[in-house]
Amino acid sequence: MKKPSIKKPNIKNILPKWSSKNIRKGSYSLGISVVVLAIAVVFNLVVGKLPAQYRNVDLSQTKLSAIGDTTKELVSALDQDVTIYQIVESGKENETIQKLLERYAGLSSHVKVETMDPVLHPNFVSEYTEDDLEDNSLIVVGEKRNKVIPYADMFESTVNYQTYQYETTGFDGEGQVTSAISYVTTDSLPIMYTITGHEEGDMTEDMKSAIEKENIEMKDLNLLTEESVPDDADCVMLFSPQNDLSEEEADKLITYMENGGKAVIITSYLNKEMPNLQKVLNNYGIGTMEGVVLEADGQHYISGNPTYLVPNIGSSDALGDLSKANSYVLMPVAQAVEKLEDKRDTVTIESLLTTSDSAYVKTNVNGTLEKEDGDAEGPFDVGVAVTESVDNGETKLIYLTSANLFSQQVDAMVSGNNVKLLANSVSWMCDQEQSVSIPSKSTQISYLTVTAASARMWGMVTIGLLPVLCLVLGGGIWFKRRKR
Repeated sequence: MKKPSIKKPNIKNILPKWSSKNIRKGSYSLGISVVVLAIAVVFNLVVGKLPAQYRNVDLSQTKLSAIGDTTKELVSALDQDVTIYQIVESGKENETIQKLLERYAGLSSHVKVETMDPVLHPNFVSEYTEDDLEDNSLIVVGEKRNKVIPYADMFESTVNYQTYQYETTGFDGEGQVTSAISYVTTDSLPIMYTITGHEEGDMTEDMKSAIEKENIEMKDLNLLTEESVPDDADCVMLFSPQNDLSEEEADKLITYMENGGKAVIITSYLNKEMPNLQKVLNNYGIGTMEGVVLEADGQHYISGNPTYLVPNIGSSDALGDLSKANSYVLMPVAQAVEKLEDKRDTVTIESLLTTSDSAYVKTNVNGTLEKEDGDAEGPFDVGVAVTESVDNGETKLIYLTSANLFSQQVDAMVSGNNVKLLANSVSWMCDQEQSVSIPSKSTQISYLTVTAASARMWGMVTIGLLPVLCLVLGGGIWFKRRKR
């Protein structure tokens, strides 16, 4: 049988036909590729030389490594060198802290960031502290002094009682580092005395942290046992006393203030008289009205509770950036500040927090909360700043009528603005150029405070308007398809 012949393929038909036109196209494509590659390499080199704040954009929801205007202003204005040492063994660097420090270094040539491996440099930490530091702790060194920031101070944690394990709830890196930079570069550190002996309320950890971040040292003061307010006092604080001052204590406090002293007084509603405390306030043209302030304007209280005020924020320097930003302060169970006609012409009273015109005062809080005939009508101040020029300088007084605004739960409802109010006020009180107390960033839930009026509006939109809109659109689509 004859075998079928197999036709051998022509190698010329398999190989591509290269013409001068093909060669030119290939050379052109190769040239374009080389140019694009060169541009990409140059672009990466240029970007790599940019400061961290321009090349590392934090797109995360929590923005842990981002820095705010307070930090930018402070660091950009530095005129002395600061070195931040990150104490960490090689390979154990915390990425969030590293990115944060890169941003600081990019803001000023006066800030240098160095990594110090304790394995390679075992004696370095002992030059600044006797404590053993965890990896990723920081040491901030300036020309005047230095400050250690333990790793645990930068990450806040709480116990989850469902799993009985600690969970990270906040990052305070920017707050701690900015405060430390201010601490190592400032000329003097203020001292604030907190008055004791009248069953004062306990300051929350957030309040203490905010004051400490201002680099203000806190000391206790018993005016009964001391002859006077100490000479080194930059300011004093009286926080939510449950009992009245003695007449002697009131006189000592007045003497201190009339010589250029500064005081923060924060009270709570107690339904009891405190004539000696009122004597101190009256000396500066203010007093406390009897009763509790309620709001009738839905834009000025949170839904369901007219005693939880959302006051207007004034424009006083004591408010700092709170007066410039679109911010809310939440003030539960506040009393009205009375401005007295009988005051010295040298005394100036500025409104910090003010209710709406629809607010009213109830003296009988156990009765109805509805407005009745005879109830005093607003607007009312619930927080004021008082100043007076004297021979020894300037007297300053901050008076807030609700200690409840600093509870952690209430403060969280306005994203820390209540404690920020305290920090800004104390910073102004101690004549600091700007507040450097920055709240920690939450790694979990962000709270949203909704006023009663806003709640009603969104209720109408979600319950009434959206369903109707869906029905109209759906009906229109159905009718249009039916006609086809």
